[in-house]
Amino acid sequence: MDFLSRESAPFSGELWNKIDETVVATARRVLTGRRILNLYGPLGAETLSVAVDDLSQRGQTEEDGALIKTGSRRYLELPLIFSDFTLYWRDLENSLKNNLPLDLSAASEAAVQCASKEDELIFFGSKKLGYDGIFTVKGSSQIKMSDWDTGENPFSDIAKGVELLTEKGFFGRLALVLSPNLYTKLQRIQPGTGRMEVERVASLVDGNIFRSPVLGSDKAALICTEPQNIDLAVGQDFSTAYLELKDLNHTLRIIETILPRIKRADAIVIYD
Repeated sequence: MDFLSRESAPFSGELWNKIDETVVATARRVLTGRRILNLYGPLGAETLSVAVDDLSQRGQTEEDGALIKTGSRRYLELPLIFSDFTLYWRDLENSLKNNLPLDLSAASEAAVQCASKEDELIFFGSKKLGYDGIFTVKGSSQIKMSDWDTGENPFSDIAKGVELLTEKGFFGRLALVLSPNLYTKLQRIQPGTGRMEVERVASLVDGNIFRSPVLGSDKAALICTEPQNIDLAVGQDFSTAYLELKDLNHTLRIIETILPRIKRADAIVIYD
């Protein structure tokens, strides 16, 4: 049996394809965390939990060589994220009988909500469920943020973060994620250089600057995003299920199961 219950819906294959295309395309435009993190999976809807290792502890062998060991291993459940929307029977009949395209704005809005919930989990975790996020995990490095409205403070702050990660032995892809208001502050010409501040900052992180509205205001994080440091475990990727028929209208549910796995919290620099 299809756990998405699609066989229960009186929809054509063409309509299901349009729904899937709308949901996935909308989610891709919204998602920020997935543009930063490597994906582990999709593992399938049947995957209930994944291992989350702590790789921050290092020791020495008898030959004075580096010994990498798992400080601890936890098995955490992949949380379910979902958002519902309704397709009204009159709209469906009008589309079918008059050969008109069906308005799938409700599906798009549900995809936005679902994608935003995913980013909230990636960046802030869930205190209630005991999940860590990039901005809430213990053990990350902290740098006091300067006034980004003046001078070359943004460039200097990010340069400090890059230097800190390098000193700790982190190499590879770096990503800078910002609140929208901080990203806007980078859109100015740096006096004496003739360059936009965002261009100078981008040169430090190979252009990997991202912004997300779920961060609110005045938040910034610099992350070494190599998979040995952090990744995103995906069980069931974005899919749309048929939920129920109520009052002749059709309720559908967008679902996914995901979990950010932070293996080395010290690969994250938080600006506060």
